[in-house]
Amino acid sequence: MAVILDLQLASSAADLPGEADIQQWLQSAILPFQSEAEVTVRIVDNSESQQLNSDYRGKDKPTNVLSFPFQCPPGIELALLGDLVICAPVVAAEALEQGKSLQAHWAHMVVHGSLHLLGFDHINDDDAQQMEAEEVTILQQLGFTNPYLLDNE
Repeated sequence: MAVILDLQLASSAADLPGEADIQQWLQSAILPFQSEAEVTVRIVDNSESQQLNSDYRGKDKPTNVLSFPFQCPPGIELALLGDLVICAPVVAAEALEQGKSLQAHWAHMVVHGSLHLLGFDHINDDDAQQMEAEEVTILQQLGFTNPYLLDNE
């Protein structure tokens, strides 16, 4: 049982999480659902995030995390789960704005993005509740508090 991390640092931001932390967060999110996976995590600055968000979602602004699930061609089996692109300045600004530790918010973004790669979504309320419940459980197992408590108070 393994999750292989391909970490790409394309950000000049300080206080980025370490590779071991990202690896732990990925494993905690993915291994309950599948035994093997390979994930690329690319940490970027605002400009790259904004360009990707515009190209793939039609939103001309940077965003916290983008998930790009990999779809294998028929008849081929690979453990490639997909790519996460996480914008360091957005994560830092959100953590500050929401009164959360930077480490906790990074963990949340990695878990959130990983669940998207696994097929979870939050387009409708029922799906959002299921996804948020999974996130809360995983983050609590990692020692972090419910990331939605501050948002709902």
